Amino acid sequence: MRIAHFVIYLSYFSAFGQYNFGTNGFQYLNGFYVARNIGTGNNLISVVDNDLVLSSENPALLQKSMANQLALNQTILPTGVNFGSVQYAFNTKFGIFSPLIKYANYGSFEATDIGGNSLGNFGALDYSVGMLYSKEFNPVISLGVGFNVLGSHLETYSAYAFSSIFSAVYKHPNNLFSATLVTKGIGTSFKQYTSNRKTSLPIDVQASLSYKLKHAPFRFSLLAKQLNRWDIVYQDPNEKPTYDALTGDTIPVNTPGFIEKLANHLNLQVELIASKSIHFRTGFDFHRHQQLRVYNRPGLAGFSFGVGIYLKKVRFDYGIMIYSKAGQNHAIGVSTNLSDWKRKK
Repeated sequence: MRIAHFVIYLSYFSAFGQYNFGTNGFQYLNGFYVARNIGTGNNLISVVDNDLVLSSENPALLQKSMANQLALNQTILPTGVNFGSVQYAFNTKFGIFSPLIKYANYGSFEATDIGGNSLGNFGALDYSVGMLYSKEFNPVISLGVGFNVLGSHLETYSAYAFSSIFSAVYKHPNNLFSATLVTKGIGTSFKQYTSNRKTSLPIDVQASLSYKLKHAPFRFSLLAKQLNRWDIVYQDPNEKPTYDALTGDTIPVNTPGFIEKLANHLNLQVELIASKSIHFRTGFDFHRHQQLRVYNRPGLAGFSFGVGIYLKKVRFDYGIMIYSKAGQNHAIGVSTNLSDWKRKK
C-alpha cells in the first residue's frame, strides 16, 4: 500500500473520528465495527432485543438470554483497510459478562527516504481488548459497564491506554419504548507515541430513544451523540466572504445557528421488521452528511442501509454506510448461540 492509499486511510480515519480529529488519540474507538449498527448509521444503542452485538456500544443491553452467543463482524474498505470485532457472552450468578475484541488493521505501507528510495514496508494496527458487564436491577432498568485495554501501533511508534464505558437502559413494560444513556471513552493513556506528546481519549456522551409501533412493523430510534460538546460543526478557518457577481454584494461566511448545531448531534434510525426472519434498516446522520458530502452534489452522503437475515441457528447482518460520492464502507456480521449446536440427548 503506497502513499496514495495512506492518504485514503487518513481520510477514513478522520471520518469516524470527525468530532475530535487532531485533538485526541485512539480515534478508532469511534470506528464502525458492527454490521447492524452500520446499517442504521452506527450506535444503535437503545434497542432491547436478543442481539449480542448491540451491547458492544452499550453494555447495559446485555441480557441473560444472550449467554453463549458468539458474534463476528467485519467491515471492509476498498483500500484493504478493515475493521472487525469478536464478542462472546456468558452468564454468572453476579450478572452477565461479555469479552470483546475490536481491531483496525490498516494494511502495509511502503517507507521511503527523502529521495523516494524504498526502505521496506511497515504496518499499522489498532485494537481494544476488554470485558463488558450488565446487571438487571429490576424489570425495567439495567446498568452496564465495560473496561478496555487499548493498543495502537503505527510503524515503530506505539501507544497504550485504558478506557471505560458506562450505560443505563430503561425498558417500558410494554416492550415498545426504551431509552438509554451511554458515556464512553473515559480513561487515560499510560504509554505515549512519543515522550513529548500527551494523548487523550475521545469522550462521547450519547442518549437515545427507541419506539416500536404497536400495530405496524416499524421501530424508530433517535440518537443524540457528543452531548459533552455542543458545537461539533467544522468551519474552515481559511474561508472568506464571497461576492455576488451580479449585484456586487458581499456574501458573508455562513455561521451555523442553533438548529444546525443541534441537528449535527442527531442520527435518525429506522428498522422495518418485515418478519421474524428478515429485517431492513436505514439511518441518516446529519453531521456526516454535512461534513463529508461533495459540494453541490451531496448524493446519499450520511445515509446508511442494512438488512438482517435470521435463520434457525445463525443470523446474518449486512450494512453499508455512505460517506459521499467518493466511497462507502460495507460490513458483514455473523452470530449464533453455541448452545443451539449441542446435540440433544
